[in-house]
Amino acid sequence: MPTILKKNQAFWASEFVHNFRANSSAIIGSVIIVFFIFVVALGPSLVRQNPYDIASLELMDAYKPPAWLPGGEPKYILGTDGQGRDLLASIVYGTRISLLIGLAAMFCSSLIGATLGLIAGYYGGRWDGVIMRIADVQLSFPSLMIALFLMSAFGNGIDKVLISLTCVGWVVYARTVRGSTLSEKQKEYVQAAQAAGLPNRKIIVRHILPNVLTPLIVVATIQIGTFILIEASLSFLGVGVPITKPSLGLLVKNGFDVLLSGLWWTSVFPGVVIMLIVFGINLLGDFLRDELNPRLR
Repeated sequence: MPTILKKNQAFWASEFVHNFRANSSAIIGSVIIVFFIFVVALGPSLVRQNPYDIASLELMDAYKPPAWLPGGEPKYILGTDGQGRDLLASIVYGTRISLLIGLAAMFCSSLIGATLGLIAGYYGGRWDGVIMRIADVQLSFPSLMIALFLMSAFGNGIDKVLISLTCVGWVVYARTVRGSTLSEKQKEYVQAAQAAGLPNRKIIVRHILPNVLTPLIVVATIQIGTFILIEASLSFLGVGVPITKPSLGLLVKNGFDVLLSGLWWTSVFPGVVIMLIVFGINLLGDFLRDELNPRLR
């Protein structure tokens, strides 16, 4: 127990924590992220309606304005959409889908990209040439265009969106990890492990991988926001998640159709939530980049 207490005291007294407390942007970003994590975890139990339950829809209450506007009702704080769904409940459930897709896409693409980057950087030669040429070709096209092409081939669905985002995102991780691996491979501890006869697989996993995690974490944090934006764009264009389980992007799209009719809340509020989530992630990502990569300061 004393050892654990000492480690905790050392952590809270560390330079990282000190810099975090002194960085207002990082604190704001963390508060935003923690708030939306709370919404994802507990939000569905706090709202009055399940927007996916057809029996709970109240069509007579369609397009109710927010509670503080004339014609609004207290039970619909942010108003309702065209099907009588409580917009607050729809945003809560949509936030869960958008965040989970962003996190899952980050995990899958980082796993694939980091593996390919380690192979390309460590082995070099033909492996490096093939993997990096594929990456260069993919980077010559906009990410959204590639995702649109894949979704047109796969069809709508959360799993299809996840596959498309993974195919789009692995390149960034592969290039980042490859560059770090090339640098680490030249260091003495790797050469000593090679001279000791350790298998290449053990050298990569035990020695190189732990030392390339820092830039990988930075990229992964920022990429979550990118994935959320791409998913929102796909859903807005009608090729993302199914309409039966709308994400934030699909909520924006549904509201955009009636935006010019004065029913602005159906599109604006989901859009503001997307902006806040990505804003918070980027603030925290910038802090992690500066702290974990001092050369970028």
